[in-house]
Amino acid sequence: MAFRLFFALSVMLFLAAGEAGKQMPKLSNKKLCADSECSHPILMARALQDYYPGDCRFIPIRQGQLVYVYAMLKDRGNLFWAGSVQNTYYGDQEARIGHFPSSVVEETHALMPATTEVKTTNWDFYCN
Repeated sequence: MAFRLFFALSVMLFLAAGEAGKQMPKLSNKKLCADSECSHPILMARALQDYYPGDCRFIPIRQGQLVYVYAMLKDRGNLFWAGSVQNTYYGDQEARIGHFPSSVVEETHALMPATTEVKTTNWDFYCN
């Protein structure tokens, strides 16, 4: 009986540890946003091609999808933007902000100027 209880607790702890997130390397130390919280989209863009992410910091994008861009990374990460994908129907995909190469999208509508420089935090590159 004690072994079964120990085994069940061990499995639950293992599964709980698998659910925990992990810190990934920072892509950049700074980003440009519309506001200090990066809560307003800077622009809308349309995906020129499919993009399959290499890890959990990035979001998958399919050709033709609309992407709302919230931040543009600076310095060593200047090739990446942060945004969320908008499908044809909002319920198709859980809204999640992630990074993607700026080269896979083209700007369709400028919404707000990206004039606020914000320091990135570890949470910007945290994966669940």
